[in-house]
Amino acid sequence: MFEQIRRSDSGQKNIELFLVMRGFDSRPNNLSEVPTYVLIPAFILNELTIAFKIGILLFIPFIVIDMVVASALMSMGMIMLPPVMISMPFKLILFILVDGWGLLTDQLVRSFF
Repeated sequence: MFEQIRRSDSGQKNIELFLVMRGFDSRPNNLSEVPTYVLIPAFILNELTIAFKIGILLFIPFIVIDMVVASALMSMGMIMLPPVMISMPFKLILFILVDGWGLLTDQLVRSFF
């Protein structure tokens, strides 16, 4: 857990946050002095932050596809047709063409090493 937190930008901040919340006045000299009950929530918060970053990176291209399809349908006057019916196949094709599962798995594994 120390290695995961050390590589993260906000890892030290998370440890300091939980140390302050626990009531520690002095800062530990090294990571081995950090208590487990402070390290575990800091690690979980760090992993949640990484998961949200991955989720946002997945969400952005899909929302762009939705906006393009919706604006194309509006410009053609097809107001009653739900844009999701047209954009879902494009989203799936994009995910398959860029090898989405491979990229997602690679990013998850890289977050641990």
